[in-house]
Amino acid sequence: MTDARTPAAENPAAQPASTATTRDTTTRKGWSKHDTTWMLGLYGTAIGAGTLFLPINAGVGGFWPLIVLALLAFPMTFFAHRGLTRFVLSGRSGDITEVVEEHFGVGAGKLITLLYFFAIFPILLMYSVALTNTLTNFLEHQLHIAPPPRAVLSLALILGLMAIVRCGQGVIVKAMSVLVYPFVAALLLLALSLIPNWNGAFLASASESMPLSLFFKTLWLAIPVMVFSFNHSPIISAFAVDQKRQYGAQAEPRSSAILAMSHAMMVLTVMFFCFSCVLALSPADLVAAKAQNISILSYLANHFQTPVIAYAAPLIALVAITKSFLGHYLGASEGFQGLIVKSLRSRGRVISASWLERLTALFMIVTCWAVATLNPSILRLIETMGGPVIACLLFLMPMYAIRRVPSLRQYSGRLSNVFVVLIGLIALSAIIYSVVP
Repeated sequence: MTDARTPAAENPAAQPASTATTRDTTTRKGWSKHDTTWMLGLYGTAIGAGTLFLPINAGVGGFWPLIVLALLAFPMTFFAHRGLTRFVLSGRSGDITEVVEEHFGVGAGKLITLLYFFAIFPILLMYSVALTNTLTNFLEHQLHIAPPPRAVLSLALILGLMAIVRCGQGVIVKAMSVLVYPFVAALLLLALSLIPNWNGAFLASASESMPLSLFFKTLWLAIPVMVFSFNHSPIISAFAVDQKRQYGAQAEPRSSAILAMSHAMMVLTVMFFCFSCVLALSPADLVAAKAQNISILSYLANHFQTPVIAYAAPLIALVAITKSFLGHYLGASEGFQGLIVKSLRSRGRVISASWLERLTALFMIVTCWAVATLNPSILRLIETMGGPVIACLLFLMPMYAIRRVPSLRQYSGRLSNVFVVLIGLIALSAIIYSVVP
């Protein structure tokens, strides 16, 4: 983050353009280890616990809506996140909270920073609760071990994650990229293991007549499911800042290439897993799983009486939640620090980077621990309310900036922009429709 608290010398992203240009001449043109790490880091943030509910939420609508969603998955994910990345890169320096203030003014900067924080922070709290619940359940039902008191267990988990966080952004991204390997391997192995159980029940629904109005309504309400199953907007700002520091003027094309590879990996692995699950079940099974409000792995374990899945499900969930927690922490801490810095700046005060990091870490530990211990049921509602904000920040704000910001006008007049706005409006309207009684 570049602001009054951090000297330009301490923030490579804030160095003069000449430095960036010089670095461009020495930047390797081929794919690098840095690119691979970020590709997996983006994947790790996007593909989390929500993936384990995607086959149910997307498949329950029937065959043809699922096919359309599968075709839309890559373009809606890639174009939206590329737009947000370009928006962050368009600023002279700093993360998304600073770029918004640079382009739209101090007032808009404070508002967007506030919305950005409250869109991501509740999800971080959700992962804290989910991590504690999943480990408690695993200890009780699979290992038959009495778990420690919830306050102790949740504190140990949060402190363990914060130990990774305190090592810095580079370690966070590397940890996420390492965790991706077992997660992807587990998803693919489970998908392959289900092939002998594939049947024609779900395919048979393709021949059943579906009223056109019902088809479009099903598709409409399922769009947000796909959007947020592949959402990794919380890490995009950190990604863009690091790309600018690494590649200078070449940051945009390099970022787009990394995003394309990461999104292709997301769509191929997750949709294969999704189709394998729904093909192994019937439409009635998917409806039953949705009614039980459990993950697809839990339902498969109960449905096929498979001990392997019963043990694998919580382990996969633990890895998935850990990955997503780390990725969302980057966005939540960024938003929190932006709020503190802008509040102090308006009063003519500054805070050192070291003290800001300590304050952020303390706030995150206390709040995540408290919420994980209390396990409130209201968090689902808070997460749902954050959905419209994420849809606006991810889909609509970057497209609006393309029309208003001179440095982004080179991307105007493209069909992909219209597509992103359309998907954003569809997702926003569907979320509001689902929330409002």
